[in-house]
Amino acid sequence: MSALLELHGVSVSYGKRRALEDASLTVGAGEIVALLGANGSGKSTTLRMISGLVRPSRGRIDYEGRDITTWPPDGIVAAGLVHVPEGREIFSEFTVLENLLVGGHTAPSREVASRLERALAMFPVLRERQRQPAGTLSGGEQQMLAIARALMAAPRVLLLDEPSLGLAPRLAREIFRVIERINADGVTVLLVEQNARHALAVAARGYVLETGRIVMTGTSRALAADPRVRAAYLGG
Repeated sequence: MSALLELHGVSVSYGKRRALEDASLTVGAGEIVALLGANGSGKSTTLRMISGLVRPSRGRIDYEGRDITTWPPDGIVAAGLVHVPEGREIFSEFTVLENLLVGGHTAPSREVASRLERALAMFPVLRERQRQPAGTLSGGEQQMLAIARALMAAPRVLLLDEPSLGLAPRLAREIFRVIERINADGVTVLLVEQNARHALAVAARGYVLETGRIVMTGTSRALAADPRVRAAYLGG
């Protein structure tokens, strides 16, 4: 499987605090790859760095064989790397439809309608609520909207940060089913998720971050069986 996204020895600092230290990972085309770790381990920083929101102090980010380390965020989105941040960050006062159209603002005008139809087909509940203010949606519906908005940019790689955070178990399971459907449609996924059990169930491979360093990598099956991962993230 060819590498689509690669981090080569990247480090990120916030002032004197080092958030990532010499981190390297690879995401192959068509994969779901999980990035596991406790709060403060550097998971969200990794996604923010890939999407151009923070800059590494050292190292390189390659996407489709191109060095995108210094690219601006809008250029990264236009190239097909799209980030769904933790906390959803939808526009609460906008309607569902307006949020989706914001997500598709980089699309050629001739493609907006077809992208909108694909997004609504993936999330039928959003079709029913197109004219509803996004802030009145349930937490699960808002997460679906955040993902649907990202799909409007026609991503090749979807960067998902804690998509099940704060959701009831039933809604969390539905979000993970959606992630699998998106991946089956040809979208590569880098998934940051504290629910390690769910993340490893949908991912092919995973990496474990501890205090900014990648300390473990392997197939999801191998990580799920590892006593250290089981003790730290899978409840024994």
